[in-house]
Amino acid sequence: MNFIREEWPMVLDEAGMIDDWRGTRILILGAGRQGVALARWLARHNARVTVNDLRKMEEMVSERSALMDFELEWVAGGHPINLLDTTDLLCLSGGVPIDIPIVKAARERGIPLSNDTQIFLQAVPCRTIGITGSAGKTTTTTLVGKMATLAFESSQNIASMDGHPKVYIGGNIGDPLINYLDEMQPDDLAILEISSFQLDQMTVSPNIAVLLNLTPNHLDRHGDMAAYTAAKARILEFQQEKDVAVIGRDNPAAWSLSSNVKGRLFTFSIHELEPGLDGAYQLDGLLSLRVGETYLPLLLKEKIKLRGDHNLSNILAAFTIGYAAGFPLDSMLEAVESFQGVPHRLELVQEINGVRWYNDSIATAPERSIAAIKSFTEPIVLLLGGRDKNLPWNELAELIHNRVDHVVIFGEAAPKIESVLGKSIPGKRPYTLDRVADLHQAVFKAAELAQPGDVVLFSPGGTSYDAFKDFEQRGHKFNEWVRELT
Repeated sequence: MNFIREEWPMVLDEAGMIDDWRGTRILILGAGRQGVALARWLARHNARVTVNDLRKMEEMVSERSALMDFELEWVAGGHPINLLDTTDLLCLSGGVPIDIPIVKAARERGIPLSNDTQIFLQAVPCRTIGITGSAGKTTTTTLVGKMATLAFESSQNIASMDGHPKVYIGGNIGDPLINYLDEMQPDDLAILEISSFQLDQMTVSPNIAVLLNLTPNHLDRHGDMAAYTAAKARILEFQQEKDVAVIGRDNPAAWSLSSNVKGRLFTFSIHELEPGLDGAYQLDGLLSLRVGETYLPLLLKEKIKLRGDHNLSNILAAFTIGYAAGFPLDSMLEAVESFQGVPHRLELVQEINGVRWYNDSIATAPERSIAAIKSFTEPIVLLLGGRDKNLPWNELAELIHNRVDHVVIFGEAAPKIESVLGKSIPGKRPYTLDRVADLHQAVFKAAELAQPGDVVLFSPGGTSYDAFKDFEQRGHKFNEWVRELT
């Protein structure tokens, strides 16, 4: 069974791929989730692996335990340049900056850079769908994965004893798919969320490459919007003529890269598509798909459970991807109509005394907080803060003055946010502006401010790293503290 359209190539271009890892000297920077997964796979394939992390040995007990059955070397407490003297390939775990001295030195020496996603895409035997963008990646990837799973389950050919053909979903979410690479078969399908950090080192593209949108993000890592855009564009760069690209029509920055497409181009829009464009769109409350002269009504907007135009856009993207991949319509419709969303993304935590509390911890950039605010018509108490990524807050501030009743700011970025928002003016939004030390206090303050019929929206606009391991831990703590209010 193979839902992916038959005219597409079975495998990716493998130019430059290492077929035999035996004896290859690999240095992996960062013992995070992706670094550990890559170390395990490379060691299993007889590479000579060194794992190097800034943390001390005693701070990496779980990571070392995960790799205790493999012969590899650990170097902790820094990134000594002399490690490059015995390195053939330098691999970066997710989040490791590319401008640190050891990475710069590797480039100067001509040592190639890679990561787990790059190596996975070079070696994977099955078709691949890769999804990137500044916002909506996880929601779209999860929904496409649900469509694919239902499509594969509905096939009459899924009777093999070993469970194949099979759908694998991961990458920047869930498990790194390199964990499953050795069990994958040609009739399987791999669906990956891919971040700009991973794309930085990419020299191979997925069969279906998806660019949802492009807005300022991770400028603390990439430096400026041009470098960030260049990283995202790499998902398209290595495609072949028989591959497919899906690019959002409503985002000018993303759509400007449509001229880079080498294969078939699809798009999606929350508005009607211009003539000549193929993809899913919404008009007058009806989601539809148009390809050439073929028109296919999909479902009414009112059947979607998720709030906000940004989620509507994600669903239209998923329909477009599903069509390009050849999924049956029934499977796509069932997936969308039953889809409740993803945790920490406008997640309804609880209703307490007529107040609805929403967790949008994934909003680590002001642009995402803007989308969240626009999803509501109710009065809003907004929790804003965390760590700034060197992003502009002015547009969010303008929306807050027009739309938000109360703002509670917290965390490392609080002084900057307070400066951009300015002082509260009597009789004008926001009616109150309170600054507290941390998220826990912000929850208590919001509980004091909120009235029946209000929405408390935790959509911080900053990252979690000033106080938490990641946005998921921050979101879990928010949910815990909200439930304690009862």
